[in-house]
Amino acid sequence: MAKTPQEVLKMVQDQNIQIIDLKFIDTPGIWQHCSFYHNQIEESSFVDGVPFDGSSIRGWKAINESDMCMVPDASTAWIDPFYEEPTLSMICSIKEPRTGEWYSRDPRTIAQKAVQFLSDTGIGDTAFFGPEAEFFVFDDVRFDQTESKGYYYVDSVEGRWNSGREEEGGNLAYKPGYKQGYFPVPPTDTLQDMRTEMLLTMAKCGVPIEKHHHEVASGGQNELGFRFATLVEAADYLMTYKYVIKNVAKKYGKTVTFMPKPVFNDNGSGMHTHQSIWKGGEPLFWGNGYANLSKTALNYIGGILKHAPALLALTNPSTNSYKRLVPGFEAPVNLAYSQGNRSASVRIPLSGPNPKAKRLEFRCPDATCNPYLAFAAMLCAGIDGIKNEIDPGESLDVDIYDLTPEELSKIPSTPGSLEAALEALENDHAFLTDTGVFTQDFLENWIEYKLDNEVNPMRLRPHPYEFALYYDV
Repeated sequence: MAKTPQEVLKMVQDQNIQIIDLKFIDTPGIWQHCSFYHNQIEESSFVDGVPFDGSSIRGWKAINESDMCMVPDASTAWIDPFYEEPTLSMICSIKEPRTGEWYSRDPRTIAQKAVQFLSDTGIGDTAFFGPEAEFFVFDDVRFDQTESKGYYYVDSVEGRWNSGREEEGGNLAYKPGYKQGYFPVPPTDTLQDMRTEMLLTMAKCGVPIEKHHHEVASGGQNELGFRFATLVEAADYLMTYKYVIKNVAKKYGKTVTFMPKPVFNDNGSGMHTHQSIWKGGEPLFWGNGYANLSKTALNYIGGILKHAPALLALTNPSTNSYKRLVPGFEAPVNLAYSQGNRSASVRIPLSGPNPKAKRLEFRCPDATCNPYLAFAAMLCAGIDGIKNEIDPGESLDVDIYDLTPEELSKIPSTPGSLEAALEALENDHAFLTDTGVFTQDFLENWIEYKLDNEVNPMRLRPHPYEFALYYDV
């Protein structure tokens, strides 16, 4: 893979590449792209950027100040495996052409500022993140919402709900039971070959791959794994991950969603996020405290737990996120930490006597988040914990799901809705803005966008289940 602008331009010349595709992320977290004839990208483009109209990008500029520049990162270059014409792909950050400054609402720029803030504090120089994004693979998805109707329909050949369905050639069963889809072998696992292709295609795009497997829920829930990376790299890899998975699935005549809860009454899809801080090539989370954690690590956990309600407005930013964060489906609804305990919102993986493997895992996030914003916010919360020596309290080394209601009442819990998380962010955001990583303008715009485009539209529409509850009253 190319690493410098000169190497990228040499690759374009040597491989006779005609088209260069520049990708960037909008505020909600969706990749956008524009393709250029190769002679439009010069060495200066990697500094000054390539002009484009940003007025139609969600959460960005008004039409009267819409000129923007996308600046490609040469280290992200790969040949896109889904285009017929050989096409070089690169991920971009965004600049203001009038000032030459990085755009304060660009999520990738915010992530880069978070890394710089870590270095400026002197606490560390590198933040590693390792997201584990789960997803569903469906064979048929339909949904609609009008003034007089509203419905959704999802289906999978693996869905337990199809155990009695007449199927062409006969119903061969082999459908995982609800909450019984973890690690089955074929023929129950029908998606092995597709996941292998997804994984190997990701590798061709520069993602350091590790594994793949079926997940817990019936109906085609899966996960692929890639190696942890520095904060911005990990977010780049996650966007490539989602891009590859969706396009390979389409090739197989299937469709993928990262919605946290597309199937009722079964496990949802999360994005457990491993993280650690290093300095001078040495891990800072190893120590002689609980679970071999350092005081730095424990204070980092304290920051995550203290700011978790506000964090969730960025790490769990959809109304559907809070249909996953409910008791009974292995989702971390209680704000506690524990060693090796997957019922806690912060888990310390059992890593043995290896200081370099010592990390924590924040289990609340899901893959509807914008990873650049989510990782940056988690790092800011952790740094706030370190700087202010926030005590995370006692660990909770029991199965939280088995606690009595009285015992549970003593443990803080996650917000019950996106609206509640946004309210928490409105009331607790100094740990983001005082750093200079997030601006007040960005957070106000984020809250307004989420309320106007997601929370309020959901509130205004009747839900199909309301007809079952209330139609005949």
